[in-house]
Amino acid sequence: MVDVQITRLDQGIPIPAYSHPGDAGADLFSTTDLRIEPGERELVPTGISLALPEGFAAFVHPRSGLAARHGLSVVNTPGTIDAGYRGEIRVLLINHDLREPIVLARGDRIAQLVVQRVEHARFTEVEALPDSARGEGGYGSTGGHRNLPGSASHQPAPANPTPANPTPDKTAFDKTAFDKTAFDKEVPQQRENA
Repeated sequence: MVDVQITRLDQGIPIPAYSHPGDAGADLFSTTDLRIEPGERELVPTGISLALPEGFAAFVHPRSGLAARHGLSVVNTPGTIDAGYRGEIRVLLINHDLREPIVLARGDRIAQLVVQRVEHARFTEVEALPDSARGEGGYGSTGGHRNLPGSASHQPAPANPTPANPTPDKTAFDKTAFDKTAFDKEVPQQRENA
């Protein structure tokens, strides 16, 4: 475990906290009420600043429940907080939902902060790089998308395809399948604890 010094810039907002033992991300909270329209982004203050030890960085990740239920994410995922930065941690949120705005209240959990050890690299210029099994293979070079146009093994779809499985795919994503009751209880409970 690493000790991280923190300054609370807004006394009404909790400091980052882990929801469960073993969690990698500590919750970050909004200091403001806000509404983010579909496709819009908002820079949201968290009311804290940090002093990370040398050799560490913090990374701001989206909260999976907000992403799945509402399309809320972090624009520069993950946001990087360097050890030397002493300003307020702010989260650049984006609403990826195409139709619905998202409304957040002061004290809502908006993102997760992951603290990690990082290496400082020494970059050495060379004439040529050593060979590797992958070589120069970049985007899509490992496969997995054979049906997408532009991939080496792309096969055009037949003119009148016959579905291999005529029954609906029960594993397809359906945002209404999420337990919204648990989520709705989460926000008011967090406000009571603030």
